[in-house]
Amino acid sequence: MTLGRDLMAGPPPTELPQDPAATELESGAPAAEVVRRHPESPLAWATLAEAALADGDVDDVTAYAYARVGYHRSLDSLRRNGWKGHGPVPWSHEPNRGFLRALAALTTAAGRIGEDHEQQRCADFLRDSSPEAADQLL
Repeated sequence: MTLGRDLMAGPPPTELPQDPAATELESGAPAAEVVRRHPESPLAWATLAEAALADGDVDDVTAYAYARVGYHRSLDSLRRNGWKGHGPVPWSHEPNRGFLRALAALTTAAGRIGEDHEQQRCADFLRDSSPEAADQLL
């Protein structure tokens, strides 16, 4: 009996739908305003986390909180779209970038607050999900 797919190859790549906040963020709307309109958006939370990490006046704990929300919103979206807890989430598919950016921001923020185990876990998760994203974001 042949199933037509190599089961040892692992799950197929997950491709998320377009993030509802992407157009607003691309047009330059402030991330904090976009988060208020689209609190479910991993991309909006990732953008907010990245801005907080880049701003020397924002506490790293705040950046960590933004990144963690983006990460959890991402997990919700991934699961709704067939992800089973592992497998590729390609950087080349643009709607996946909110998740990948939130995970990279969480990796950085965890390191800044001394959460070394989480930093390593998130870095490994990012590399496992998308080596290309890890190369670009870490």
